[in-house]
Amino acid sequence: MIRRGGSAFEALKAIGFAASALTASGHASAQHAPPLPLHCTDLAGVLLPAASIGLPTNGALVQTATMISAIATNNLNGDYCRLTGVIRAQTAGTPDIRFELNLPSRWNGRALQFGGGGYSGVVVTGTGPVPFSPDRAPLARGYATFGDDSGHNGSSSQANFGLLDEAVTNFGYAHLKKAHDVALALIVRGYGRPPEHMYFAGGSTGGREGYTVIQRYPDDYDGVIANAPALNFSGVRLLGVEVGQDEYRTHGGYVSPQLLEHVYERTMQVCDALDGAADGLISNVEACRAKEPEIIASLRCPASQNPPSSSEDCLTPPQLATLEALRDGLHLPYALAWNTDSYRGYNVFQGTRFTSMLGLAHSSERLPQPAFVPNGYLFAQGDAYIKYFVTHDPTFDSSNFDIMHPGRYQQRLFTLSATIGAMNPDISRYLSRGGKLITLQGLADEVISPNQTIAYYNGLIARYGEERVESFMRLYMVPGFQHGNGVFIPSVDLLGALDDWVTHGIAPETLLVTDIAQSTNGRTRPLCRYPAFPRYLGKGNLNQASSYTCATS
Repeated sequence: MIRRGGSAFEALKAIGFAASALTASGHASAQHAPPLPLHCTDLAGVLLPAASIGLPTNGALVQTATMISAIATNNLNGDYCRLTGVIRAQTAGTPDIRFELNLPSRWNGRALQFGGGGYSGVVVTGTGPVPFSPDRAPLARGYATFGDDSGHNGSSSQANFGLLDEAVTNFGYAHLKKAHDVALALIVRGYGRPPEHMYFAGGSTGGREGYTVIQRYPDDYDGVIANAPALNFSGVRLLGVEVGQDEYRTHGGYVSPQLLEHVYERTMQVCDALDGAADGLISNVEACRAKEPEIIASLRCPASQNPPSSSEDCLTPPQLATLEALRDGLHLPYALAWNTDSYRGYNVFQGTRFTSMLGLAHSSERLPQPAFVPNGYLFAQGDAYIKYFVTHDPTFDSSNFDIMHPGRYQQRLFTLSATIGAMNPDISRYLSRGGKLITLQGLADEVISPNQTIAYYNGLIARYGEERVESFMRLYMVPGFQHGNGVFIPSVDLLGALDDWVTHGIAPETLLVTDIAQSTNGRTRPLCRYPAFPRYLGKGNLNQASSYTCATS
């Protein structure tokens, strides 16, 4: 399904595309994939002209080409050719995009682009597994794999590249196209033909990138895995700032880890068994949401308590307001790109544990430079976003940022939301091409709101109809799963499901998912298509998927 028309494909012919490798149908069979060049190292020093890349660059260079032996230490991926290089930036002072491409000796005719995480900043090597996959890494399964650093250097938590416009554009979307086109050209160099199918897989930032390529580059991909997608990037950052302001600018608004844990435990007491099983998981989130008034009433400090702020087992009015702001999400009096004016809130009273490393603040004191653990992931990331991306002032105090009335920064917020947000509902081109999409996310995610992902999915149904959305998309929401952690951590072969769907037309339905959380490792559940959830049948082993059915109530 890789498109043969257009400038990118024509450019491939100019840099060595071997037309003789194609069959009459337009592509060679994966069973007869040509071997790699005898000398992998011949690819070192290859220069790709800017014309071969679909977005403006100063070309690309392969800096190293190394044949990795199947018997090399710690290599579980078989023999493969490892290429590393750079895609040259156009603007002085902007970092180049660093990339890695792996060409297996036993190629299955497919390619997989890996997404990044956080603010990226490090090269995604493509040598590891797809997130939540129990099987061998895609490279070991014969996929040509590649990834990049999204166009800047640093840790996934560093946002200072936001001062550089080209770097922001690269991070938002451009690095995906640039790395794709470079990898495609080099795959052709290596095998003599393009891949039969091109896939993308990522989570969090990589999930947002998955939705980005569907929206911006639908002709380049046949299937996408986009887990816990950071959609509405400006929205989640602004909500983080609001929560930080509630905790540190409102007297008494800080909620301690002990009290957050008490909220979680009380919610579990009320809602755990609503799915028929007291198994430490809140699966029936909607039934739990109906009990939210009861939960909040039991957590509220009595009016007679004096002083109420001294308690670690009840919520004062300012503390409850902080949690309700997190639950209610962001509602703006102005629109961001694609008429987005809100960010959906979190499942605060439905089993989300905000005491994790990526949860809310662990310290009642706001650091001069907010950090993840002491001041909370959402606030620390939001603060950095305001400093570097929005105001371009590293000394700016986000506590004073007026989210509802940003004044001269409103246009900047709009521009950023268009560059990074991935909220465009128009995916008609991807639909018409027959592209596929699988998204998995935890219902207890404390970083990316599961309700924002659900809202985008429901928006697609409203736009295209349920039948058409079902023809291309699967959404799986996992009870108890947070942002990479939780009381249930899923392991399931999403890449195999995606490839079967694209290649053989076998649409995934209910899947079998294994829990790899340390204390409950090995238990299984049905992975239900949203809006269904696993309901206990009333008999059988609580730890076996066969004891559950997918239900909607």
